[in-house]
Amino acid sequence: MTIDRNLALELVRATEAAALACARLMGRGDEWEADQVAVSAMRAALNRIEMDATVVIGEGERDEAPMLFIGEKVGTGSGPKIELALDPLEGTTICATGGANALAVITAAEEGGFLHAPDTYMDKIATGPEARNVIDVDRSPTDNLKAIADAKFVPVEDLTVVILDRPRHEKLIEEVRKVGSRIKLIKDGDVSAAIATCSSDRPVDVLMGIGGAPEGVIAAAALRCLGGSIQGRLKPRNREEVDRARAMGIQDIDAKLALSDLAGGEVMFAATGVTRGDYLKGVRFRAQGALTQSVVMRSVTGTVRYIDAEHNFRRQEL
Repeated sequence: MTIDRNLALELVRATEAAALACARLMGRGDEWEADQVAVSAMRAALNRIEMDATVVIGEGERDEAPMLFIGEKVGTGSGPKIELALDPLEGTTICATGGANALAVITAAEEGGFLHAPDTYMDKIATGPEARNVIDVDRSPTDNLKAIADAKFVPVEDLTVVILDRPRHEKLIEEVRKVGSRIKLIKDGDVSAAIATCSSDRPVDVLMGIGGAPEGVIAAAALRCLGGSIQGRLKPRNREEVDRARAMGIQDIDAKLALSDLAGGEVMFAATGVTRGDYLKGVRFRAQGALTQSVVMRSVTGTVRYIDAEHNFRRQEL
């Protein structure tokens, strides 16, 4: 089955709605409220789209999330049967503190296309097209960086590694510094960071470290479209998360997950910037309106469209 290419443009309306809603709360310190307004706006927009969609990566289990929970059906109920992996506000802390790289994101795939990942951790490595065939999550950071440098025909000292700033990454950071590569530490937003490895101006070359498993699936969808690659391995924190993963169909918890394991088949990706970032501009409010920047991608063609939109609040229903 081929997903109608027009669906991607419909999905970006939903990411725009979420971004516009939560951007008003930027820097106000309320992560919960920012997330909830984004969820509500995205859900309302999705339910206007002609599709029979099931959320497989969402805000959590049904009893934890009133809307856009795992297993929720969205859309009009008619049209293509698809799966959605989404994050109405990827970077809630970023938005609440006024930081960079918060996004509203939706990805779509044919049924069975996405890994049904539980809300647990994943050890990841992601890079752009030039080094997509040389990364290996089983190798040491040193070996991966040397392989990436060779593939890009640059000294290892010229590489920039993006890593989540967490205590668990102390040894990783130490090893990268010992190799001589540069490091960009981020507080949150590893989906945006993974996408940035494919940017033509090379703000970063590789993402390394342990982050969220759902974010790994969403990043994989974008990298499929952009020609990059990601590998991962689940890192459950406790027995409950192991049991949840197995209940969602993942029997080999220690398996190395390739790009196609995370996001297979035909996929689409849509994202709108909430705050300023390396990849997309954030929402900029104007008198009676706002400006947004979004990206829409399709894996089947490799087409990447950037959409700069002017929203007139006097005419539009948000």
